[in-house]
Amino acid sequence: MNPAPTRADDEKNIGGVHIKYLYHCARQLWLYGKGYRPEHRSDLVSFGEIVDETSFTRRRDIDLGEAKVDWVTTGAVVHETKSSRTPNPDHAAQVRHYCLLLERRGITVQGGTVHYPLIRRTTPVDWNAEARAQAETDEHRARSVLAAPHAPPRLPRSHCRGCSYLDYCWGE
Repeated sequence: MNPAPTRADDEKNIGGVHIKYLYHCARQLWLYGKGYRPEHRSDLVSFGEIVDETSFTRRRDIDLGEAKVDWVTTGAVVHETKSSRTPNPDHAAQVRHYCLLLERRGITVQGGTVHYPLIRRTTPVDWNAEARAQAETDEHRARSVLAAPHAPPRLPRSHCRGCSYLDYCWGE
């Protein structure tokens, strides 16, 4: 049996959530890395989990330890499901990160696809030298945020709509 991960493990093992939070808000990433996890109280997070569970029922999550990939198809194409109605750069960044993690495990990855079942769209994600370099840069940036001694400044409140960390950052 593996022991529970420590904070040092969290800072060393960068997962998809870390990358998503890096793109959304460095403060959110830092708080997540320090163990503050209010996501279970968020209606938007719950909605996203329901969309994920009910959209592609014949697929299987792939648990990489530090990350959980929604599914991988023949030819090593990474698939990620999002409940968003708008494609976002952090979605592709997560897929690139999953490609990097799989490649490090010796898998020849072809690329990825982000699925938006609510709008019935998909967005391809390339996997090439440029994408690999971006994934490695994102990983380095995430580690830098996590290693910072103090929380990064909060974003303007208008950027925080729907964020499960809103009360922490803006509560009185």
